[in-house]
Amino acid sequence: MRCGCVALCRGGVTVPQRGWVWQYLSMPDSAANGSASANGTAPAVELHNISKGFPGVVANRDISMTVERGTIHAIVGENGAGKSTLMKTLYGLHQPDSGTIAVNGTEVEFGSPSDAIDSGIGMVHQHFMLADNLTVLENIILGAEPATGGVIDSREAARQITELARSLGVEIDVNSPVAELGVGQRQRVEILKVLYRGAKTLILDEPTAVLVPQEVDELFENLRRLVDAGTTVLFISHKLDEVLAVSNRITVIRQGTTVGTVTPAEVTRRQLAEMMVGSDLPQPEPRTSEVSDRVRLEVKNLSVSRPGRRDLVHDVSFAIHSGEILGVAGVEGNGQFELCSALLGREHSNGTVAIDGKDVSHASVRDRKNAGIAYVPFDRQREGLMLTSSLWENNLLGQEEKFTKYGFVNVAAARAACREVISRFGVLTPNEDVPAFALSGGNQQKLVVGRTMSMNPAVLLAAHPTRGIDVGAQAAVWEEIRTARDAGLAVLLVSADLEELLGLSDRVIVMFEGSVVAELSPRDATPELLGSYMTGAKVAAR
Repeated sequence: MRCGCVALCRGGVTVPQRGWVWQYLSMPDSAANGSASANGTAPAVELHNISKGFPGVVANRDISMTVERGTIHAIVGENGAGKSTLMKTLYGLHQPDSGTIAVNGTEVEFGSPSDAIDSGIGMVHQHFMLADNLTVLENIILGAEPATGGVIDSREAARQITELARSLGVEIDVNSPVAELGVGQRQRVEILKVLYRGAKTLILDEPTAVLVPQEVDELFENLRRLVDAGTTVLFISHKLDEVLAVSNRITVIRQGTTVGTVTPAEVTRRQLAEMMVGSDLPQPEPRTSEVSDRVRLEVKNLSVSRPGRRDLVHDVSFAIHSGEILGVAGVEGNGQFELCSALLGREHSNGTVAIDGKDVSHASVRDRKNAGIAYVPFDRQREGLMLTSSLWENNLLGQEEKFTKYGFVNVAAARAACREVISRFGVLTPNEDVPAFALSGGNQQKLVVGRTMSMNPAVLLAAHPTRGIDVGAQAAVWEEIRTARDAGLAVLLVSADLEELLGLSDRVIVMFEGSVVAELSPRDATPELLGSYMTGAKVAAR
């Protein structure tokens, strides 16, 4: 990979002097932030009685929270509980309807993210804010370009960013187009972008969603080093084991208001889950399945290449039977996305693809869909939703023919079908007329999964089906997939959640640099073993 795993440290000023990385690291809070309290002991962030509503929805209700400096403060809760809305309010993307915000003891009003950045607050969103048509360098400096005489000094910017990365033991190609980066690499660029602007309080929204266990451990070690230097981290996550492992304090939000703030020493995983959802956490426990002899999806010698680059997918072969889930493990950017795109007919490929014995290697996307293939996309917002359209209109995507006659949509039937998905998958929304952008990320995901499962496909390509879904909803999605599997569905399950892969899959293959490097039984595999194959540290002959 061109962009390695970026460790965390404080970012620099816009036009730093020689040795700026270490100068900034050694700065007191007041010097780096410019807004610390006189005695230097005020909390990094104080939220007092914050309320925020949208049409038909109260996202935050009278929330108060104190975040001490130099700590990792986790925020947990179900989808739609108000976590992201609260953090977007702190970051200036929303303005509170009532309540106050204080940073380093001083009350502030943020009219935009630039105001928050000026106060030393940076945010890495769950859905990245990067421009695909720009390079790593251009994305990082966008809006904070070092200039001489009104001309952007790209060489100086590249030196600053490269120095930041290398001082942390990382090599990064600042000229790489972001469009060519995997999801994990994009996250690292986002972190660099925030650090480059000198953030002293970092908001990380689901930062481990795309990382393998070894990368999670590395991230947590870097976070601990970061807070030791005085930086504060706000950590949004639904992975309670990780929250308990890395956090100093944990605030639980339920239905838009705070349930309480605890330390990891005060609660168990089960108690924290009960605070969030009122019950213990579900686990994707392996279950015996009846795999038939009928092959529903067969792939032989599939390769995907682009001019001037190695094969993105190289000579991949596998078969998935009726009643079987084949898990695909791999660090983001190792060919999983291109594999799914090729199976859907959206990517030119060599090799053969057959659905229920019918060769569809040269079939169109529509014909493959009609042959029974369905897709839960990698990125729900980029691939799966029209964000400004209503939920019922979004629920039509991919199944328009089902609700259309003589060119007219049966709106009543389409609305009813959407309401069924909303009910069956627990999508938190006032009604089906709400635009998709008004839902939390987890509820958007539940809508996409519900829409796909309601199509009753023969073959399901499920990419991260529970990414961003709260612990209470995960079990429902797992049960839906298992039930469909037991009825004969063939599933290709791509997931960064290795516990999910091992718990749901009948077999697991591992992709590294576009090739399948191992095939394992979930009974014999562990997350650590999968992680070794995924990072190339261990290679097995199939």
